[in-house]
Amino acid sequence: MRYREPRSWMWEEALELLQSAERLQRRFFHVGMQHGAPCWEPPIDLYENADELGLIVALPGVAPEEIEVAIESGSLVVRGDRRFPLDYEQAKIHRLEIPYGRFERRVTLSAGRFRLHEQRLENGCLTLRLRRLK
Repeated sequence: MRYREPRSWMWEEALELLQSAERLQRRFFHVGMQHGAPCWEPPIDLYENADELGLIVALPGVAPEEIEVAIESGSLVVRGDRRFPLDYEQAKIHRLEIPYGRFERRVTLSAGRFRLHEQRLENGCLTLRLRRLK
């Protein structure tokens, strides 16, 4: 329902935008449980062509040595840890929206066998390329 008074509908639209942004943020960094411990799931892009499967995982601020990639029981697993910045330990935190701590993302692979062909972390995104084995 739209209000006739301009100030009312402007506030209504502003509130709708804020609610939409909050929903997007909750969806972007889903928090769940893996192996009985809380962790967050990073968002991914997944694509496939004739002989290759590609995955891009959003991992801003995660060091390469904190990332583990494995193929387990027909799934590709990306797990690791985003460490809490030392600067924050003594700080008064006003807002904390970026998830820290353990993360894990499991992606069920298409039928067939795959081998990890390329792994690269660039600009906060982990790019994985898996080759289909014949």
